[in-house]
Amino acid sequence: MLWIVSCLALVASALGCGVPSIPPQVSGLKIVNGQNAVSGSWPWQVSLQDASGFHFCGGSLISQNWVVTAAHCRVTPGRHHVILGEHDRQSNAEPIQVKSISRAITHPYYNSQNFNNDVTLLKLSSPVQITSRVSPVCLATSSTSFPSGTRCVTTGWGKTGTTSSPRILQQVALPLLSPAQCKQYWGQNRITDAMICAGASGVSSCQGDSGGPLVCQSSGVWFQVGIVSWGTSNCNVSTPAVYSRVAYLRGWIDQTVASN
Repeated sequence: MLWIVSCLALVASALGCGVPSIPPQVSGLKIVNGQNAVSGSWPWQVSLQDASGFHFCGGSLISQNWVVTAAHCRVTPGRHHVILGEHDRQSNAEPIQVKSISRAITHPYYNSQNFNNDVTLLKLSSPVQITSRVSPVCLATSSTSFPSGTRCVTTGWGKTGTTSSPRILQQVALPLLSPAQCKQYWGQNRITDAMICAGASGVSSCQGDSGGPLVCQSSGVWFQVGIVSWGTSNCNVSTPAVYSRVAYLRGWIDQTVASN
């Protein structure tokens, strides 16, 4: 019976999304004040790099052909690459996949002044190979609602309190805030329906994490709820970071993927 159950789980994760083959280990620990992730445990996390191998933003694999990131990362096909399956950025032994980008499609109503609709879809030049270390995340819908206070996780190689760019993928657990709570920090006019806030709990995402995922778990499946968008310039851990709200942007994402 156990064998059947584990086979079913494998089939579900092979076909589906949001179920890592290598389970992440998330404690309540406080990628400022983050912790090293288990290698391969966030299989949708990508690193966006330029030709020299410089990591400038994160992103998430949402299907074999598509990655979602932030519009403000300004990804350029031809100049930038998507790296999948990476954990230690200084290791040459990891089974990474390097993909070129055929199209970068930014939300038509992205506003670079206030970061509203901060989302870009990247179409890969060839489909990724789904492995135990590379698989897509599920995207939140308006019906997948996670109440404020839910502990979610953001991951990335962005600046931490101690280093400008860590070698090892960092993870941090942080609570979602309600729109009202977020507006108390940032002001009524700065937070739009296309934004969701998390943090202000002694942890924060930071520069270099941009475009990466904020994921929440429901019934053993991880859903991407946010895309790292903006926050304080000094990554202040007592102020919430702001993420693009995936559920709000989901209609545009689905439409764009379907028509391209």
